[in-house]
Amino acid sequence: MEIPYTVNARKDTGLYNAKLGIWLFLASEVMLFGALFSAYILLRVGATPGTWPHGLLNVPLGTLNTIVLIVSSVTVVMAWASLKMKQFGKWRMYQGATLVCALIFLVIKSFEYNDKLTHYEVVTKEGDKFHVYDGHLVQEDKDKIVLHPSAHRLYTARAIAYGFGPEPAGAHAAADHGAKEHSDKHELITIQRSTIEHMENYGPKHHAYLAIYFTLTGLHALHVIGGAIVMAFFFGPGAKMWKTNPEQFTNRIEISGLFWHFVDLVWIFLFPVLYLL
Repeated sequence: MEIPYTVNARKDTGLYNAKLGIWLFLASEVMLFGALFSAYILLRVGATPGTWPHGLLNVPLGTLNTIVLIVSSVTVVMAWASLKMKQFGKWRMYQGATLVCALIFLVIKSFEYNDKLTHYEVVTKEGDKFHVYDGHLVQEDKDKIVLHPSAHRLYTARAIAYGFGPEPAGAHAAADHGAKEHSDKHELITIQRSTIEHMENYGPKHHAYLAIYFTLTGLHALHVIGGAIVMAFFFGPGAKMWKTNPEQFTNRIEISGLFWHFVDLVWIFLFPVLYLL
């Protein structure tokens, strides 16, 4: 049985089935990401003044990832155009370049995630005073941990409760309550485990900003992985269709390209919202 409208357009929509299907799917994706962006706006607007972070993410790496995805948008178009011109060899070259860009994006994002998951806020109690430390984990054993002080930190509800406030006046007052700041960012901090009251990394539960950051970028990364898997299939075993039904194969490449453009467009919104604003 032959499935109709895999190549020719339907009379009622002017689109072949797969193209109509991908546009309906992308409409649902817009609603999904739209809801998450709305949640971000509400969380930020409702945050206590001075507590919403700025400069916490690595802007150069985010910029590099943006460039990588823009390049991949160009290569995915060139791949489809190559098939329209019956140049299968060029299609493989551009399709391969798109897959390499997807891999580069995911590798860079893994470095960013690792930076957050090794970044800790540590609360200690020494005598009757509490201290708040913040930095990247350098060493950990059963007796102590060693932190490298971070140039950027979050003002969490826990830190504020122990006297470390977001405002300069609050920070001076915090020193009187035991919250420690280190002017020398190259000085390592050694903390005895016996004094630790609480220790938590910069994961999703650490702050509302990090919760929405990991949710949005994690969901986006899953879309990158999904798109890369589909394109890798067409690059490998799926390419056999070019010999039997080149027009339908070209349409499949167009559909995967439309999804990839959506993934790129989402990142174009994510980058300024999370990294720059």
